[in-house]
Amino acid sequence: MQALSFLPDSFEEYEDLKMILDAGARWLDIRSEGEVEVRGRTFPLYVAAIGSRDPAAPGIGFFGGIHGLERIGSQLVLDYMRALVGRLAWDELLLRQLESVRIVFAPILNPGGMWLATRANPNGVDLMRNAPQDADERVPFLAGGQRVGSWLPWYRGRRGAAMEVEAQALLKIVDEELTRRPLSFALDCHSGYGWTDSIWFPYARTRRLIRHLPEMYVLKTMFERAHPHHGYTFEPQSHQYLLHGDLWDCAYDRAPNSNIFLPLTLELGSWLWIKKNPRQIFSRQGMFNPLLQHRTARVLRRHANLFEFLTRAAYSSQRWLPEGVIREEVLKSAIGHWYRKPGT
Repeated sequence: MQALSFLPDSFEEYEDLKMILDAGARWLDIRSEGEVEVRGRTFPLYVAAIGSRDPAAPGIGFFGGIHGLERIGSQLVLDYMRALVGRLAWDELLLRQLESVRIVFAPILNPGGMWLATRANPNGVDLMRNAPQDADERVPFLAGGQRVGSWLPWYRGRRGAAMEVEAQALLKIVDEELTRRPLSFALDCHSGYGWTDSIWFPYARTRRLIRHLPEMYVLKTMFERAHPHHGYTFEPQSHQYLLHGDLWDCAYDRAPNSNIFLPLTLELGSWLWIKKNPRQIFSRQGMFNPLLQHRTARVLRRHANLFEFLTRAAYSSQRWLPEGVIREEVLKSAIGHWYRKPGT
């Protein structure tokens, strides 16, 4: 017997994803990385990939919807995915690019939470607190991850329990599609923190430096030169706050040391949307998403440059990856930029 529910059978972003998959079916490699069941409904965790099947080719993954309330993140990935599929029939430059790079899309990793309009998944677990790693310093109360119970936000799940299906799916996608390659990127789209948009990279659980800080610094520098008015704050997530169980920390630590993996989180600052439209604060959706159509369109336009830049950076990696003495010098510059205290 199907569970009683007054919710619709699906939701707009999920139906958009299925339409894009149908439109791109002859080009895309499409699969389900598991299923989520909630109140009698089943939502496959769709993954689509396109481009080179050469395991030595660079790869880039675009992810969204890890938090069910943050619909704008999924909308960003879907918008880029839709645009790419729409160009495949005529864009010779794109087709040439795809001969040498692999692009992976997982736009809705928490469909159950998005259907229920909750941050957590249907089990009440915050997927971005679900990895089995603890911060090495004090974290913000509750927000840094808690194991008291799912009735409080930011619940990590029971200690020692297997990770949630959605979290396992993300790590499997990263393991199979990205980190086995000599070079790979990931961009995970979120919203809800801050007055400005940020690009964060690991770590979230420690203030320790990542192995690929020089590569991250060169990437930042190239982006600033290409788009000098971008307006992002580009920094380690630990500069803002520490947390337990971050999936990208976990994915980064699982990656082979011989390969370069550069995971990024795009955090859209939703407080500015609330400032412009204070009534949004009374809506759960309004706390994390622009509610007015023209603001949503503006957000989708604003971040297209970042998606395209990262794809081109993956394609052109031989021209910019630092090596040898140059890499050592870049490391010093990166430490000076991100980690040196003022006056030292």
